[in-house]
Amino acid sequence: MTGVLEGPHGLDATDAPGAGRPVDLMSRLQQAVAAGPDRIAVRDRDDTLSFAQLDAATAALADTLTGSGVLPGDRVAVSLPRGADLVVALLAVWRAGAAYVPIDPAYPGERRHAMVRDAGARVLVTTAAAGEWPPGVRLLTVARPGATADRHPAPPFPVAAHAPAYVIYTSGSTGTPKGVEATRGGVAALVAALEEAGMYAPEPRVVAWNASVSFDASVQQWARVCRGDTLVVLDEDERTDPARLTAALDSHGVQDLDLTPSHWPLLRDELLARAAEGRALRLFMGGEPVPEGTWRELAAERAAGRLEALNLYGPTECTVDTAATWIDGGTPHLGPALPGVRAHVLDVDLRPVADGVEGELYLAGPQVARGYVNRPALTATRFVADPFAADGTRMYRTGDKVRRRADGAMEYLGRIDRQIKIRGYRVELGEIEAALTRHPAVSAAAVTLHHSAVSGEQLVAYFVASADTVDGPPSAEALREQLATLLPQFMLPTAYTRLEALPLTVNGKVDLAALPAPEENPTADAEAAADRENAPEGEVETLIAAVWSEVLGRERVRADDDFFAMGGHSLIALRVVARLKKQFGIAMSTREVYRHPRLRDLARHVETLRAAG
Repeated sequence: MTGVLEGPHGLDATDAPGAGRPVDLMSRLQQAVAAGPDRIAVRDRDDTLSFAQLDAATAALADTLTGSGVLPGDRVAVSLPRGADLVVALLAVWRAGAAYVPIDPAYPGERRHAMVRDAGARVLVTTAAAGEWPPGVRLLTVARPGATADRHPAPPFPVAAHAPAYVIYTSGSTGTPKGVEATRGGVAALVAALEEAGMYAPEPRVVAWNASVSFDASVQQWARVCRGDTLVVLDEDERTDPARLTAALDSHGVQDLDLTPSHWPLLRDELLARAAEGRALRLFMGGEPVPEGTWRELAAERAAGRLEALNLYGPTECTVDTAATWIDGGTPHLGPALPGVRAHVLDVDLRPVADGVEGELYLAGPQVARGYVNRPALTATRFVADPFAADGTRMYRTGDKVRRRADGAMEYLGRIDRQIKIRGYRVELGEIEAALTRHPAVSAAAVTLHHSAVSGEQLVAYFVASADTVDGPPSAEALREQLATLLPQFMLPTAYTRLEALPLTVNGKVDLAALPAPEENPTADAEAAADRENAPEGEVETLIAAVWSEVLGRERVRADDDFFAMGGHSLIALRVVARLKKQFGIAMSTREVYRHPRLRDLARHVETLRAAG
């Protein structure tokens, strides 16, 4: 795929995928605009755009980008809150022939700056003040054209299939996030493959955009507007509150929803109740393996005709999804490769293994990304020549261990390295370890994924204090505060254990199996906290303490304890919010738990809400 992507002439949005050459999504958007200019294209809580309005808005911003010096193939950073304007910005970047670089506004400043610099972005679409970004970067905002806007604006800039579409940053094992640059042809191939496999319905649907724009799963959600689907952009409260999510699904008539397997237990009651009432929903599940209990439950729902779910698999380096299957009977597995994707299960010498034999999964085809931005050596290591194609194309080494079944499906068997998935996010533990050792009082560190029967999977940090530290070893709170300036929330460990030395194998590597469970060796400040006379007081503090004790698996909770320092995370925060709503009838969002992480502060906030109600 090296030529210009096929345009709309002679094809429409339904027959294009079968033509053998996927149609660029901006061309498909033009088809959708022509077919139904007054149909609703994008909704958020406060705004609605028709396809004609979306076309005009993206054309106006694309003109502004071009006037600001953006050239085809450039990278444009986008850092906006969730809403219709975010969709306009992403499409406008594509319309100008450039690639977007999504940057979550909630990321720490240092990380946001590093991503802008690494991507070489000279223009940024944002609402943030200039002081929050590196000097020399031109800031633009989304301005909607008025009612007199041209109903037939200039068409999108034509691009080649190998032109960059976006750069999404993933965790890096060496301590620095790495940018994966996908292609326009890869995105077109992704949508066409999901259509051909029957995962996308042939007729337009109402699709909820749930994933973070910094997470590659977002691409196959928001980009569906280009094929004529109506996109509902869920805001942060709707994404994190089951009741509000259900209300949004109902009010907008959502038919397709994505989520991670970790999210399902928190939404299941609401979604199963909807399904029992005949409100059909198709779930797109991905980001991490589906637990067997969840698989059986969803398979039973599909068999009863109430709810249907898909299991999607694919690395960021291969444009989101490369395998898909219906969750329908049997045991958890990955589906066969999507049309156009070539999946090879190979041994260490790159020889195919027999069905039923464990091997490493390699992926090839038009969805393979260009590589890592500014990382030629790493790109050469992970994107290798495809010996089975004989045409100079490459395949991506996933690092996933799988076993192919006789029916073409694959069973996931784990990783060959230390990369993990937590709550749908891909994390290199080495990046967290490198960030820990940036603390002047830490000489060595190790991070592992620990499973708790009460609070689920959590990141656990082990560290060795520097011998020459004047003020003594750092506290868990100090380490967490330092990491919060470097890493996004989902990468912050929830437990910190100080060791005299990290255990080593005979080869001199950290012996991860010899690390103690976090409960066995609490840090000094945790021991001190247990001795403090700071018990919760009053009805609200006492109730919150009881909830925290239950969801965090802690015997004692103090009034000045920090929810996140005790092991809390976004999914546990949802459980806290649900319990407070049940007890006090107060509707809160998880963002309010983030704003008031200390028990006493959260209690005061709850009391304020009760008084106002």
